[in-house]
Amino acid sequence: MKLNENAQTNRATKNSTTQKVGNLNASASSNSLKKSSTTKSSKEAQGLRDLFEDCLKDIFWAEKALTKALPKMIRNASSEELVNALEDHLEVTKAQVVRLEEVFELLGKTARAKKCEAMEGLLKEAEAIMQETAEGVVRDAGIIAAGQKVEHYEIATYGTLCAFAKILGETDAATLLEESLNEEKEADMKLTEIAVTSVNIEAAEEDNEKDMVENEIADEQNEETEIKKKKK
Repeated sequence: MKLNENAQTNRATKNSTTQKVGNLNASASSNSLKKSSTTKSSKEAQGLRDLFEDCLKDIFWAEKALTKALPKMIRNASSEELVNALEDHLEVTKAQVVRLEEVFELLGKTARAKKCEAMEGLLKEAEAIMQETAEGVVRDAGIIAAGQKVEHYEIATYGTLCAFAKILGETDAATLLEESLNEEKEADMKLTEIAVTSVNIEAAEEDNEKDMVENEIADEQNEETEIKKKKK
């Protein structure tokens, strides 16, 4: 009888030990999963931060390039209102360069520029428009079109940078970037206003006048041709 009791006790002890080992294994597995998840999140956050900083370098190059391109747009514009708007935005752009330097400082990084292929392409297009259009309202319309493409690119970039800064907990940087974002939106609205209230209308009227002159010349040539035919 005593042997049976001892056997039952041994079996109970063995089962208890097995259960404890199983619990330890489950706990270790759970901790391993948590650690893996934490590591993955850390890597993802670092990746986003790297992307954020890379985009900052990109727009830093773009804004510095724009400070060199705007003076040429100003020299080629004929509308006084457009010239004033571009001059104002040149000063705003210079301030945005300084603001981006502040953002880099907040992040503990040296302000470095990385060539922005998109901005380079947009500025080349603006250059081509100025070369291929005659001085006057049509060129002004082209400058506005090129300028708004630049503004839309900057709006998209600053909007993305604001979102990145907020999710990464860089609230001070986000505030500075949002200030630039609002300035770009204002510049775009100003260019639209100039286009729809004056430049585009004047450019269209100039086209109509040109068409009328060309039609008159064509009519005169046709009349001369008819007269020559009759003489023959």
